Amino acid sequence: MAPIKDWRIVLIEAHPGLFHAPEGHPERASGYPWCEEGWRNLLERLCVRIEAALRDGETIRIAQIKEKFAGLRFYWHGEVSPETRLLIQQAVALAEARSTCTCEECGNEGKLFRHSGVYMTTCAAHAKRQRVPAEPGGENVHLLRRTPGTAEVYHARYDRETDSFVPLGGPRIEEE
Repeated sequence: MAPIKDWRIVLIEAHPGLFHAPEGHPERASGYPWCEEGWRNLLERLCVRIEAALRDGETIRIAQIKEKFAGLRFYWHGEVSPETRLLIQQAVALAEARSTCTCEECGNEGKLFRHSGVYMTTCAAHAKRQRVPAEPGGENVHLLRRTPGTAEVYHARYDRETDSFVPLGGPRIEEE
């Protein structure tokens, strides 16, 4: 029986135009995901959204994917139009928001937990830590920038079921 391939390698090989791994060494890609398998689906969805946003001749390189402070951190650089940059930033914002309510271990709905000063987003089954309560009305609320590079921001709640942002006090914002 063939060994099961690491999901990170599968992700990198499925999206070579984003990771630019050295030939024959996907594990050396600069964007190698340093997070657990529970976030696999949100990373796959993010890569598909980024590829759909790229226009002919535009390229990006994923520089780093990691967990930090119980949420996804995703860094990239590339030569893209302002419109494409906005679409990529929206896709990243959705993935980062989803990570804050997704168990990093299994991918089920998760909450913020703390153990010995370390914060993680996990489901109840994987929570070997103390639950960190959210402020009333503050769970899954994110500060988003309307247009990159401007000071215009708004608060929105991430809706896990629809994978979209709902501006507080306004209509839903549909992300592509």
